[in-house]
Amino acid sequence: MEIQALLITFREVLEALLIVGIITTYLRRVNHKQFNKYVWLGAGLAVLASVGVALLFQLVFTGFAAMGSEMYLKIGIMLVSTVLLTQMVFWMASHSRDIKGNMEGKMNKFISTGNVVGMVIHSFLVVLREGVETVFFFAAITGGNIGAAMQGWGAITGVVIAAIVSYLFFKGTMKVPLSTFFKFTGAFIILISAGLLVQAISMMQDLNIIGSILPHVYDLTWFLPEHPIDYTHYLRDHGTAPILSGDIGVFLKALFGYSSMPSIEEVLAYIGYFVAILLLTSSKPSAAKHKKEEAPNNAQVLKPQAK
Repeated sequence: MEIQALLITFREVLEALLIVGIITTYLRRVNHKQFNKYVWLGAGLAVLASVGVALLFQLVFTGFAAMGSEMYLKIGIMLVSTVLLTQMVFWMASHSRDIKGNMEGKMNKFISTGNVVGMVIHSFLVVLREGVETVFFFAAITGGNIGAAMQGWGAITGVVIAAIVSYLFFKGTMKVPLSTFFKFTGAFIILISAGLLVQAISMMQDLNIIGSILPHVYDLTWFLPEHPIDYTHYLRDHGTAPILSGDIGVFLKALFGYSSMPSIEEVLAYIGYFVAILLLTSSKPSAAKHKKEEAPNNAQVLKPQAK
């Protein structure tokens, strides 16, 4: 869970800091830094609103648990989170080139009309979107215990790393294009997303919401059990211990949705997810090439201006 929380928090916080940083840097460059306080005001209000969303979400989840329906809510959260995580990766991949130009264009309109309220609302919505997504993803990876994810070392570390990367970037000391960071973390997030998908399918089969043609395609308990309990049961029943610890299985299940005895539906969903990602990424070569011709490369677009 902590690794998942770290990656998700890093992505979300870095994205929010980059957008706010681009806006404030631009306002300083055009000699309108007096508006920066309104941008940060909107961002601060969004953080408070995100905490409120987390509390409300936890309240709703507790209500479902009291009615004995929390498993159905967990399944819904996992499925929606799979879609949102995938969309997040693709959105950043397609918008990282022109995000700077879009933000500066909107700020120009606000400055020309003196629309201070618009600046506050714009930065509020930008940061709130990241906050709400984080709350939803935390609910998915913790089974509804958002507080546990927010207080764990993974989320805290993700925020710290995102703040450091953002600081180095805007100080001009970080020379690696941000697209490299997003591609690297995006690959892990895609794996997390696939894991949430197969876990949701597994839970639906446990609840008999959907059936299975082949409940167990293979059994790797002898090599890597899913849980320490499975390790103990295998040792008891066979007289020999599995090769790897059940603690490793718990970690891989939480991070990537590992299953030592998956159903055919889980296997097909896992493979099908990556096939779909591959088709989506390979079906837009011409569009990507066209964008490359119209805009400078990612490092140039997002490169902060010298003071």
